[in-house]
Amino acid sequence: MSNFTTPGTALSYKDAGVDIDAGDALVERIKPLAKMTMREGVLAGIGGFGALFEVPKRYQQPVLVSGTDGVGTKLKLAFEWNMHDTVGIDLVAMSVNDVLVQGAEPLFFLDYFACGKLDVDTAAAVVGGIARGCQLSGCALIGGETAEMPGMYPAGEYDLAGFAVGVVEKSKILTGVDINPGDVVLGLASSGVHSNGFSLVRKCLERAHSAGTVPDTLDGKPFRQALMEPTRLYVKNLLAALAKHPIKALAHITGGGLLENIPRVLPEGMAAHLIKGSWPKTELFAWLQATAGIDDFEMNRTFNNGIGMVVVIDAANAGDCAGTLRAAGESVYEIGLVTTRHEGAAVQVR
Repeated sequence: MSNFTTPGTALSYKDAGVDIDAGDALVERIKPLAKMTMREGVLAGIGGFGALFEVPKRYQQPVLVSGTDGVGTKLKLAFEWNMHDTVGIDLVAMSVNDVLVQGAEPLFFLDYFACGKLDVDTAAAVVGGIARGCQLSGCALIGGETAEMPGMYPAGEYDLAGFAVGVVEKSKILTGVDINPGDVVLGLASSGVHSNGFSLVRKCLERAHSAGTVPDTLDGKPFRQALMEPTRLYVKNLLAALAKHPIKALAHITGGGLLENIPRVLPEGMAAHLIKGSWPKTELFAWLQATAGIDDFEMNRTFNNGIGMVVVIDAANAGDCAGTLRAAGESVYEIGLVTTRHEGAAVQVR
């Protein structure tokens, strides 16, 4: 019989770099955070092999809508600046705002946190942000995965991914098929860069540090806070507006900016003409544009450029809808009109 054991050299999982006790400690820290997000429909959450959720009975023909995303290279700044408490909000927002675009109410969220060596305090700060994002969007944090993988990530770094499921009445799915020329395009202000374009943001930081042109503040916030401001969650305010107004389409302005995301909800043969200057230019985006040295076209294709969500609605109801959203705390601007598409791009800003 072969003997594959070397006397006196027993190895544990912890010797290999995986600390089960740290993982257990994190789960205990997470449980009360997840509990704060519970809502109707949750049957079993954190701790099981799978989370159970019952679709609310008020839906007659429920259609499930799913979305998944990450935070991107914004995490690099979180590592560098030791700012871990808001990237979880970004993670939730990127998925639930996408689910919302179909007209769906987010029901539950699951996260995936991966690192080389688990730091319980850092992970708990991140999950605290995830729980806060779930609270703000009315969905339950019912599960997730923490993966400690030695050798896969540099010390102090981690990766995040998330998955949201929502529900919409089949008859109320937003498809954009009834969009017509003359419909109004409303823009809802973003809270900042959100979670897209950070590879360019980081290049701008390098250039500004070299030139000594990093400002102390932007838009009244400390510089780092302005850049790390989490993605705005539009869920509760827009669900309330959808219940009151005949909104035809929503577009979440993420990677690709205004120019790439609005066409995703327009019917064939339709275009959106946006009016330059119809929404304010923040100090943050002015600084990014000046530092990068790019034109307006690239700004509108790379960043949300101040508009995080777009609403398409007929002209007769646009004013009332904007009023509802403003009363709920949104900054709303009438930024353009839908037209028949002839030659040229599906979205033009002029």
